[in-house]
Amino acid sequence: MGKMNQCLKRVFIAFNAMFAIFGALMIYGLIRSSTYSHQLSAVGSPSMGWAWVFALGVLGTAGLGIFAGCSEKPLVLKIFAGFMGVGMIVMMIFGIICAAGKQQMKAVFQDDKVAKTLLHDPGMRQMLDHLQAEGQCCGITSASNWGGDIPSSCSCGSGYMMYTSPGCKAKPQTCSKYIFAVLDTVFSIVFGIFFGFAAVALLGLLISLLMLHQIKRHDNAGASFDMKGY
Repeated sequence: MGKMNQCLKRVFIAFNAMFAIFGALMIYGLIRSSTYSHQLSAVGSPSMGWAWVFALGVLGTAGLGIFAGCSEKPLVLKIFAGFMGVGMIVMMIFGIICAAGKQQMKAVFQDDKVAKTLLHDPGMRQMLDHLQAEGQCCGITSASNWGGDIPSSCSCGSGYMMYTSPGCKAKPQTCSKYIFAVLDTVFSIVFGIFFGFAAVALLGLLISLLMLHQIKRHDNAGASFDMKGY
């Protein structure tokens, strides 16, 4: 029989296993998005380094939690509880950085030079081309972002006249508002994740302290029984 409540132990291990999977998925996503992160970092957007720190931290801490729950070792649980306390503070700091980063990213996408630099990447060009067709817009800040190679997604309502053709009526807006809407959604989700993780870290801290209390009570009860038997 273990030193702690077995139901609590299983919940604790499952809880950490779920976050280990989440951390692994984050790492996979960061690897897939590495091309775009290099492009954005080159024009002054926030670095993805903190995202890597966060993903690896989640995976490592979750692995430590699984080991702590399986081993029932007080020292490992204390280390895990310490990580939870530090993690709660770090998540709140990351949430504040995320709020500031949203404004920085908007400033990046409002710069014509940055827009032209981004469109040198084939993947970014393809993404914007698709957005233009869906959002009935043209360019990041203006149609001039494309230079002389304006795609058919910037064509007029007739469907065959190009944006710069004589008599063609220009589309009324650029794609910046759609990009900003996506950025707002992404940053709101990330902001919620950080503060959600802060709450989860607090919960993990409380559960680990409860488990430490159960182990200590079990050990003290065993010591008392041995003394009486002696």
